[in-house]
Amino acid sequence: MKKITSLLSLLVITLFCKSAVANAQQVPPLSVQLWSVKDEIKSDIKGTIKTLADMGFSGVEFANEFGEFTGKPEQLKSYLDSIGIKASGAHVSFESLNEVNFDKTIKLYKALGVDSLVIGWDTRAWHPQGIFEIVRLLNQLSKKLAPLNMQIGFHNHDHEFDTFNNSTYWDYLAKHTSYDVILQMDVGWVTYAGKDPIEYVKKYSGRTLSTHYKVQLPEGTKGKLPIIGKDTIDWLNLLKANMSHGATKWIIVEQEDYPNGLTPLQAVAESKKGLDKYIKQLTQ
Repeated sequence: MKKITSLLSLLVITLFCKSAVANAQQVPPLSVQLWSVKDEIKSDIKGTIKTLADMGFSGVEFANEFGEFTGKPEQLKSYLDSIGIKASGAHVSFESLNEVNFDKTIKLYKALGVDSLVIGWDTRAWHPQGIFEIVRLLNQLSKKLAPLNMQIGFHNHDHEFDTFNNSTYWDYLAKHTSYDVILQMDVGWVTYAGKDPIEYVKKYSGRTLSTHYKVQLPEGTKGKLPIIGKDTIDWLNLLKANMSHGATKWIIVEQEDYPNGLTPLQAVAESKKGLDKYIKQLTQ
């Protein structure tokens, strides 16, 4: 009897410890890249962000469109606060951070509470000479932003996974930039390029501080939709990798395709529902 009691006690303690570990690894909060609903932001930024908040999102990532709040970042920040939404970051260009524009850009995003600025697109990132300039600029900006408690990052498309230097352009960028440079992985483009996003989160541990959860179906894919949960991606294990290896602060849903006549907001809502199902599996 004593043996059975001891075994039961051990089982309870083990289950409690596993539960504590699971709870310690919280799923990162969810944000939306506002490029997903860019036309809606132009016409009704307040209503659009309120709709996203009502879907259960905690943040938004800006894409250089502010609708009626253009030139009024303090007012926009006040509105975000009023509905419980945070700025998870912003997509910017190198030009916006050059010597001429740097102070104006920083003032804008500081007012919005943004601490991560991500270069969303630059064709030099898959050019055999241009990649060196990209790396130089990222390292330079990383040092310049650090005293301001801000970070620079880079967002991939599929071309960054083209072959370069016996590897890929993305690998070169990752290995030659400061650890403080955010590697913002776009999961859709990684899979479109035929690579494994889970492998890349683990390969550059601690650097995917924000990750775009988006579906970009590889060419020839049949019977699937560009909606999270109706595609080909192993989202459950990707979530686990983000939590265990990525040091991921934000999971950012991005929707660039709107299948079956869905509006952009409806498509975002469908991907959010799909993602929620995977999150539920982790937290049950």
